[in-house]
Amino acid sequence: MKRVGKVAALAGLVALFATGCSGDEVLRFGWPVGVTEQADKMRWLWTWSVIAALVVGVIVWGLIFWASAFHRKKKNADPTELPRQFQYNVPLELFCVIVPLVMVCVLFFFTATTENQVLDKVDDPDVTINVTAFQWNWEFDYPDEAKDATGQMIRTVGSSTEIPLLVVPVGKTIQYNLRSTDVIHSFWVPEFHFKRDVFPYPEKNNQDSSFQNTIDKSGSFVGRCAELCGTYHSAMNFEVRALPDNLYTQYIQLRTQVNPATGVPNTASEALSAMNCGELCTPHAVTTQPFNTDRTAR
Repeated sequence: MKRVGKVAALAGLVALFATGCSGDEVLRFGWPVGVTEQADKMRWLWTWSVIAALVVGVIVWGLIFWASAFHRKKKNADPTELPRQFQYNVPLELFCVIVPLVMVCVLFFFTATTENQVLDKVDDPDVTINVTAFQWNWEFDYPDEAKDATGQMIRTVGSSTEIPLLVVPVGKTIQYNLRSTDVIHSFWVPEFHFKRDVFPYPEKNNQDSSFQNTIDKSGSFVGRCAELCGTYHSAMNFEVRALPDNLYTQYIQLRTQVNPATGVPNTASEALSAMNCGELCTPHAVTTQPFNTDRTAR
């Protein structure tokens, strides 16, 4: 038994170090990396749930091993002798009922607490964005920002040849107001670890059509429609471009100004090009590309 224990311990160390995972990757237990504060809260719920499950698993495995190793049938045992019986053992039965019940209640408490934190909303978000889904693209409006040179709301609309860029600031509370003009769509950014269906107006069954989050990492993140919505559902992508607050402010200022070359306010691509701030200001989507809508193309 001593030798078996040493071999098992060595195998465990080899399995741990051979993976090449960092401490953070090990504690995530396969949970994907998120870019919002809300995603971090969900990750911690997942991590501690897995740890609790492993603790229970170790106990169960230990009991199975203990029963198999020390309570198996002995050689030369009386074949008519029955093993020790535990039926009608009230303390053991209460233990087997109460402990799982307590575990379920604890898990429910932390799940409900995390859900409330993820869905929580502040009364005065820093940025508000109206997200309009339509077959088969997206429109992003900024109702609380300054109007452009023509007095219109800053707006970005995708087309079959251009992926729309949803430009947002890092470290600010952002509210997304979702609305569809036709069928049911779904607003999904994998790195947000959050998805919400987008319903046509008026919403049914008290459907909550808005949510808030805070992005804590600059970068570009692909967004998708996650609800089958027709022929070109797979082409209905967008990109979230998260900029530091100073760059976001500059972007909004450029969106309100007229482009001398075109005589109309700058588009999202033109504003990002004018900023000239490296990969973050790439004027076109870098996480996805337009889908060829020519059904005869080969």
